[in-house]
Amino acid sequence: MRAVIFANGVFSHPEIDRARLRPDDWLIAVDGGARHCQALGLTPAVLIGDFDSIKTQERQALDQQGVTMVSYPACKDETDLELALRYAVEGGADEVLILAGMGSRWDQSLANLLLPAMVELAGAQVRLVDGPQEAVLVRGGETLKLHGQPGDKVSLIPLRGDVHGVTTHGLEYPLEEDALYFGATRGVSNILLGEEATIHLERGIMACFVIHSPQKLDI
Repeated sequence: MRAVIFANGVFSHPEIDRARLRPDDWLIAVDGGARHCQALGLTPAVLIGDFDSIKTQERQALDQQGVTMVSYPACKDETDLELALRYAVEGGADEVLILAGMGSRWDQSLANLLLPAMVELAGAQVRLVDGPQEAVLVRGGETLKLHGQPGDKVSLIPLRGDVHGVTTHGLEYPLEEDALYFGATRGVSNILLGEEATIHLERGIMACFVIHSPQKLDI
């Protein structure tokens, strides 16, 4: 099951992200992110958060439409997006797509990018997407398959320390059981050679960023 979470960040490319949606997606709105969902002509199945960024009348209208309300207090240890991710995975989602997860606040944006590294989410593939850009984690022992078009940019950035045993196929600058070091930029701005590439990691955890050519976006 795939959950699509509408966060309350910047929704830069609604026309691209709308095309990513499937009829059977489980739509979850994070607080004011409900507006992004509604802007696409959709109604979320769940509204979750402390409801500080959605108007009372908007929330009441969604409630009347049968949307499940999951309310939390404003004073809590987790962000609304973290709570939504936990809710999705606990509800059975093994794939999660996050829309509008980035914004003008650097702290929130970095925290959102790192959320998929939570141990509790290890069994699900979590992707953050914004139009032509997407980010997904690769954990030790995993092989990630990428789809796109020649010329798409691919960056590999270590998290939580160095990563070892990085092997890539289908990228302009190949890696063969190489190490990438935390804080260094060797893995930034590689290039997709064809329509598919694979990235295998032996040890560690890293983020894979893909910037698709908007003219040739493979959704």
